[in-house]
Amino acid sequence: MGVEEFRALCLSQKGTTEEFPFGPENLVYKVMGKMFAMVSLDRIPAQCNLKCDPQRAMDLREQYDGTIFGAYHMNKQHWNTLLLNRLPPPLVVELTEHSYGLVVAGLTKKQREQLESI
Repeated sequence: MGVEEFRALCLSQKGTTEEFPFGPENLVYKVMGKMFAMVSLDRIPAQCNLKCDPQRAMDLREQYDGTIFGAYHMNKQHWNTLLLNRLPPPLVVELTEHSYGLVVAGLTKKQREQLESI
């Protein structure tokens, strides 16, 4: 999966916005102001960071050694880096939706209600 496909995937999630809070190299995707994904535009191969359940994050790192690893400059317990074009696209879709779901689950009741009304 390339960066443009990943971008379209992120933007297909309800209430998603994109911005560059960390400079022009890192495109960040948020739901209700909370980050669920970041893609590095200057990295080759293309890579993204996604939030993940801590135990699942460890399991994925073991299973996909060298293509999924602890995210640089982020809490490695909760964030993984994925090499986008070296993983099956259905896995990237699943993990992106998992990340989005974790963030939505952590929203306040009011924020979840606002998201539902979008």
